[in-house]
Amino acid sequence: MRYIPHTAADVSEMLERIGVKNLEDLFVEVPGSVRLKRPLDLPEALSETELLRELKKLAAKNATPSTHMSFLGGGAYHHFSPAAIDLLVSRSEFYTAYTPYQPEISQGTLQAIFEFQTMICQLTGMDVANASMYDGASACAEAVLMAVRLTRRKRVLLSRALNPRYRATVATYCLYLDLELIDVAVADDGRTDLKDLAAKLDNTTAAVVAGYPNYFGVVEDLAALSERAHEAGARMVAAVAEPVALGLLKPPGELGADIVAGDGQSFGLPLAYGGPYVGFFTVRQKDLRAMPGRLVGETTDLDGQRGFVLTLSTREQHIRREKATSNICSNQGLCALVTTIFMSLLGKQGLREMAGQNLAKAAYARQQLAGVKGFSLVFDGPSFNEFVVRSVEPVADVLGRLEKNGILGGIALGDDYPELADCFLVCVTEQNQRSEIDALVAALQGGAA
Repeated sequence: MRYIPHTAADVSEMLERIGVKNLEDLFVEVPGSVRLKRPLDLPEALSETELLRELKKLAAKNATPSTHMSFLGGGAYHHFSPAAIDLLVSRSEFYTAYTPYQPEISQGTLQAIFEFQTMICQLTGMDVANASMYDGASACAEAVLMAVRLTRRKRVLLSRALNPRYRATVATYCLYLDLELIDVAVADDGRTDLKDLAAKLDNTTAAVVAGYPNYFGVVEDLAALSERAHEAGARMVAAVAEPVALGLLKPPGELGADIVAGDGQSFGLPLAYGGPYVGFFTVRQKDLRAMPGRLVGETTDLDGQRGFVLTLSTREQHIRREKATSNICSNQGLCALVTTIFMSLLGKQGLREMAGQNLAKAAYARQQLAGVKGFSLVFDGPSFNEFVVRSVEPVADVLGRLEKNGILGGIALGDDYPELADCFLVCVTEQNQRSEIDALVAALQGGAA
């Protein structure tokens, strides 16, 4: 609502009904030492018109792909989104739908989720997908917890090339669970170091977790990682932050992954300052009952007609914490619908074409940037649409200068990887025209040491 609906008389009546004299009496349990003794430091109230005008001014200061040439990635990607998506998800039966507990009145929502699960399975090469999760980072963390439950082990190996946000979320989920999280080094080619992995794997390892592609845009040797994980009796978790890559890459399910978790943001969801996005989660058939989240299944009704229901896992089960597979008892329904419509509209060939454009444009950018004095490519492993660039000039200065020229040039890596303090991550998608790539190169040439 755009206003506070309660009048002074309403407030007085409610206070009288519950037997207190004023609003302060409702907070007597809060210690005085933590109460604010002064009014909030806020400007004077504005009318709705004035407030909207002020917010528009603030919004105009943001640098976005619509105001700048953007080469940002790192887990949030600027991709094409078909115009039909907004129209379809704006249908009231979708955007006002509550959780589909009553299948007899929720067939549209349930079918949409079922189609989402089906297409995610086809995309990842896995047997079963759930009805979606919050985002890729939390889905990755849930994958780790599932591997721990299945193996009854306490040690988890995380590739240092895994998205730092994913690693941080895993650490948060595991903070009080008496689990040991161990980083696996990155090799010179930008992939997870197989020798370091072999040295750290043992019979107490529950899972090996790696990105596909990883945070540096390099495509991991997932088959080799899976083989080593399985030799130690551990589960292989593949985290997919950029699912467009699966339009070209072999599905992780065909490379030995036991759990594939990721984010569907690239499939029609806007960048939106970080969300809401949608996580996907897939497993092998044998591990179905250990999968967190909810699942939609296909059935037939009394008349023999095709129908859809929530199956195997109920919300009430998740409320019983001591028996729950997860505290996630919902799904990102509307965001999952967006990705479902996106995949339906593009189809296999469309997704392959989009992935091909990402690959080709990123390859062109790599080639051009490699020839700019003062800059060099860091990793030579096979990459998709992202790559790491090393700069002689301080990275903050480079990126600041680019932004002044209307270019969001990349993500500085020093905060997450101190050893790469002189590097930044560049992402090129199908949305970047050749002229934009050339402009990036020209801007770097003009200011390189």
